[in-house]
Amino acid sequence: MPNLKITIAVLVCAGSALATAACGPASVSEALVASARPTASPAATTVPVILDCLSHSQVRPTTYVLACGDGNNYLVALHWSQWGTKSARALGTDEANDCVPYCAAGRFHGYPVDVLLDRAQPWKGHPGVLRFTRITLDYPANRPAGIPKQTSFNLPAGPA
Repeated sequence: MPNLKITIAVLVCAGSALATAACGPASVSEALVASARPTASPAATTVPVILDCLSHSQVRPTTYVLACGDGNNYLVALHWSQWGTKSARALGTDEANDCVPYCAAGRFHGYPVDVLLDRAQPWKGHPGVLRFTRITLDYPANRPAGIPKQTSFNLPAGPA
């Protein structure tokens, strides 16, 4: 297998043939940093995205914050079995703060959860990009206090 840094350097140099600057070590490190960033821009995706708390688009995230205001509820270890144009499904763990006696002093507890994303709709300001607008959590066993076995809610819409 060829050396990754050399391969990236060759690709960066070949792709910048019209540039006047020479291709050197700084370009290689920039390419490595860029390759570690999330995949293509939303406009290049062919399947819906999910927006995080900062309105960044994601496809098949391994973690997802549910409680954007305080971070007291989030999904981890998400394993996506499907991510299509109409829905996405995953198994994971819902980490929920019990907020006892109050949230800052509370403890997080993990609950197995089945996750469904659906209701893909156009993402305003991003032509041709769909975003999932609803998440449904289904708890096959234990669940956070006060939460029904299955609960659905709308996902962040992002800035208008």
